[in-house]
Amino acid sequence: MSHPQAVGDVVAKPEKPQHRPARPEFSSGPCPKRPGWSAEAVAARAFLGRSHRAAAPKAQLRDLIERTARLLGVPEDYRIGIVPASDTGAFEMAMWSMLGARPVDMLVWESFGQGWATDATKQLQLADCRVLGADYGALPDLGSVRPDADVCFTWNGTTSGARVPDADWIAADRAGLTFCDATSAAFAQRLDWERLDVTTFSWQKALGGEGAHGMLILSPRAVARLESFVPPRPLPKIFRLTKGGKLIEGIFLGETINTPSMLCVADCIDALEWMEGLGGLEATCARADANAAALQDWVDGAGWIENLVADPRARSNTSVCLRITDPGIASRDEAAQRDFVKRMTKLLESERAAYDIAGYRDAPPGLRVWCGTTVETADVRALTPWLDWAFAVTCSG
Repeated sequence: MSHPQAVGDVVAKPEKPQHRPARPEFSSGPCPKRPGWSAEAVAARAFLGRSHRAAAPKAQLRDLIERTARLLGVPEDYRIGIVPASDTGAFEMAMWSMLGARPVDMLVWESFGQGWATDATKQLQLADCRVLGADYGALPDLGSVRPDADVCFTWNGTTSGARVPDADWIAADRAGLTFCDATSAAFAQRLDWERLDVTTFSWQKALGGEGAHGMLILSPRAVARLESFVPPRPLPKIFRLTKGGKLIEGIFLGETINTPSMLCVADCIDALEWMEGLGGLEATCARADANAAALQDWVDGAGWIENLVADPRARSNTSVCLRITDPGIASRDEAAQRDFVKRMTKLLESERAAYDIAGYRDAPPGLRVWCGTTVETADVRALTPWLDWAFAVTCSG
């Protein structure tokens, strides 16, 4: 199928595609389930109606932690815990429990990083806190991060499509701790554990899991901070990681702070087993890379749209964000551009060609297509003619 071509001020309407993606779910959270997923199979292995403190359910929680460690290649001396409130809960828990011992640099290039910065400056009111920012689609000056300061950042900006290309900018001999929100990077991008002290993510991104549960990964340096620093603020129960100046080890052995959903736990293990069957982290990253490459190949030839991230090295392979560059649309004010995107994505949904691909509400108007591990490359390729078609139809309407 050819891309829509401009004829004067009118976009020529392409032929309606006949082949739809087998799975039109391209949401950036909650993300698509793994291929072949079955609710019945998940329910059959879930300890429904059982206490999470009982031996078998607790063993399943510990199994989830151990599988996560193996699949991600987390060092043996790091701790991994399942915590409440998704990635947000995990990151907030870390910030409220550990920040304030040193100066802090907050790196901001998308909405979630901005949220962490707002909490640091307005809620925690940290005394020496710098906010280093960049516009959507770009990265801040990573070289200006202070090695003696704690630094908080998103590895992959879910709402901007920009990611750090590596962790080389983090000093190996740093005095501060690194706090990394890796929620749309884990399992699809290679994380440099030696440079990460506090890492968080949720099951609802690359795993295609359910929401409400977060993962918290701590380096020995982060544990030492927890056991030596008393934050000058009250902490709610669900944020408390220490007791009597010592880490609550049970949290990292499957003894969760509050009651988890055992159905969600079984669902997460189902995804982890599927990833193990693919061949592990190299295979899961390769799937996301292939999906993002297929989408970018189409973008490069489309003529009316481009990746929001100009630097190819900083482009996400999961939450790919795109902006419409066609002059007839790009020249409109923001409200009109958002209305265009809304009508275009609604058309795609009505055709069952793509669900939930409008850009994030705080991001520039555009599209956001999830290309993570659970997506099939064939579905990405099947999606792109529909994008051309929907753009042309929306222009003509």
